[in-house]
Amino acid sequence: MVREARQEDLNGVLELYLYLHEDSIPELSGHLTDTWNQIIQDENHHLIVNEVEGKIISSCVCVIIPNLTRNVRPYAFVENVVTHSEYRGKGYATECLKFAKTVAEKENCYKMMLLTGSKEEKTLNFYKNAGYNCADKTAFIQWIDM
Repeated sequence: MVREARQEDLNGVLELYLYLHEDSIPELSGHLTDTWNQIIQDENHHLIVNEVEGKIISSCVCVIIPNLTRNVRPYAFVENVVTHSEYRGKGYATECLKFAKTVAEKENCYKMMLLTGSKEEKTLNFYKNAGYNCADKTAFIQWIDM
């Protein structure tokens, strides 16, 4: 079942992020709790999860960004697309991305953007099959204090 994350989903999301690029679950701290509450309460921040038998097995984030161009229409940024390794290739992440697109359409976004650090052809084809292209824009990243 695809849905937006709820307050009680923090541990499930953190466990899933071990399959993204994290190597450990962060220590439960005031900062972590405050950040989680900020995400859950922000109407423009959509943490989308796909749940199977009570377990969060796939997720993505879709942030709606207000904008003064394109007839004052917002755009959506998709990040942290991840699926538990035992559930990959079964369409769960595709369902999350479709949910994100529904959110973006509902918010009248004029575009959706997504970045990936993967160079694997399988991953790039997954995003292409989901409707994204890598020809229209060039992305640049500047890491800060990494």
